[in-house]
Amino acid sequence: MPLTVLQVKNAAPRDKDYGLADGGGLFLWIRAAGGKSWRFRFRLDGKQSHISLGTVDKVALAQARQLASEARQLVAQGMHPGLEREAKKAQAAIARANTFKGLALEWHQHKALRWSAGYANDVLEAFERDIFPQVGSLPLATIKPMQWLHVFRKIEARGALEVLRKTRQRCQEVYRYAIATGRAEYNPIADIGGALQTPTSKHYPFLRVVELPELLRSIQACAGNDIVKIATRLLILTGVRTAELRGAPWTEFDLRNGLWLIPAARMKMRRPHLVPLSEQAVTALRDLEHITGGYTLAFPGRNDPAKPMSEAAINQLLKRSGYDGRATGHGFRHTMSTTLHEQGYPSEWVETQLAHVDKNTIRGTYNHAVYLDGRREMLQWYADHLDSLASSSTESHAIATMERRA
Repeated sequence: MPLTVLQVKNAAPRDKDYGLADGGGLFLWIRAAGGKSWRFRFRLDGKQSHISLGTVDKVALAQARQLASEARQLVAQGMHPGLEREAKKAQAAIARANTFKGLALEWHQHKALRWSAGYANDVLEAFERDIFPQVGSLPLATIKPMQWLHVFRKIEARGALEVLRKTRQRCQEVYRYAIATGRAEYNPIADIGGALQTPTSKHYPFLRVVELPELLRSIQACAGNDIVKIATRLLILTGVRTAELRGAPWTEFDLRNGLWLIPAARMKMRRPHLVPLSEQAVTALRDLEHITGGYTLAFPGRNDPAKPMSEAAINQLLKRSGYDGRATGHGFRHTMSTTLHEQGYPSEWVETQLAHVDKNTIRGTYNHAVYLDGRREMLQWYADHLDSLASSSTESHAIATMERRA
């Protein structure tokens, strides 16, 4: 007959271990030394075996019967319930070990082989800022769509819709990598797209060249980090991409000869880029050397000098200087391109300086020093032109002030 709760409670130790049958292979096992537990006995492939279902202080009679019923179903299918249980424990342990941060770092290491160092740093910085603090320590398979929606809405609330788009895309790539390598079965982020705002397509805002001197004056007058101010000035004078500037180590600069050699690993097009430095650019770098010359990076991060300056630092400075929505780090490249083309400089010089590879004009093996003399002359004219505009603007402002006072 089946056991009762009272029988289970009153079963006492004897001289030897013994069992009380509940039926269907379930037994209450009482040890002579004390202690009671549940066992399920079964026969599989002609062999008698048993598994433990837990002690009575943790598994009640009703729970023991449910566990025994589940074990019988496995035996009926030709499976050993003990081995199946161990397999599930192993899978659960693997799932716990496969946190989102662990998989994201593995994915990042795999992908970074084909990325520039600057872009790789930007991707990792975004994860560390917006993703890892919230879900990085959670097992990948346990993060639900609602949790991801909460993560992404925090970015959305800042109005950083382009950051949201890129970050969500990268998180989905982590899931695709996990699925391909057997660490996940589905991508929960794919289910929440309709609940998030999407950025509208727009061009980077940019200033006309005549507006740059006033911008530089506003930046200089603004309270802020001198490293970021010099970085902004160098973006204007060189036309390089923000990531290429932020990640530059001091070893890339030859200030004596006015040259900056960016290796292929840090370039978007994965080709080395030689940047001639105007006298004004060299002066700015000399000023910077007094501040960060003791570090590996020319533009180290505020909290960790081993990492580059924040991706948002320059745009934040522009915002505080009153140019929010009017100028971006990337927009300086457009200003330079427009001005130099209008001045009549050869398109090949301009496009090479901006590291735009023109397959019709640059053939065969790419030479990073191509048009170097012409580009040096062109960038020196550009820097001098900015100084001239600044001087004229200052003079006009002084005259206007004198006239108002008169």
